[in-house]
Amino acid sequence: MKVLLRKNVRKLGIIGDIVDVKNGYARNYLIPQGLGIAPTDGNIRKVEEDKARYLAELAKQREELTARAKLIDGKEVTISARANEEGHLYGSIGPAQIAAAMSETGVFIEPSEVRLPQPIRQLDKYDVTLEFAEDITAVIHVWVVPVREGGEEGQVTASAPTETEQSAMTASETAPVEETPETETTTE
Repeated sequence: MKVLLRKNVRKLGIIGDIVDVKNGYARNYLIPQGLGIAPTDGNIRKVEEDKARYLAELAKQREELTARAKLIDGKEVTISARANEEGHLYGSIGPAQIAAAMSETGVFIEPSEVRLPQPIRQLDKYDVTLEFAEDITAVIHVWVVPVREGGEEGQVTASAPTETEQSAMTASETAPVEETPETETTTE
């Protein structure tokens, strides 16, 4: 049975194609789902108009995705993770964690756009590919660093004062202090 495709069908064809499929596939799936119709002259003209609108919208989306990929390409993000002394993580970092870390920097991506051959399980710098379309990609740099000593992520650890801080502290100790009049307190 010949069917005119109204929408793209994976592994079958794109909008406007006339494909030859089995009767059951056409009657039970393509036509009820609105993916295909009978290839009459009127239907062919209507689908060609729909195809022109689809291609114009597709070109607009591709422009937006290309601009987005150029904006994101080369960005860096740092993810803190718990690790042992050899640098092996106590778990792994996947697409969801990378997307969340990017959102904290103001760049929003979907976890489905992150292409990782396998989860990250080691402290290091990784070049991660983001795929927005088949041929539109961007590469970001993901730094996986250990969680700082003393607790949770992002917590600043206490350290000894630097020389400039020490000199500032000694200068404030030697500065003259104005005395304020005290009120008398009597104790009996």
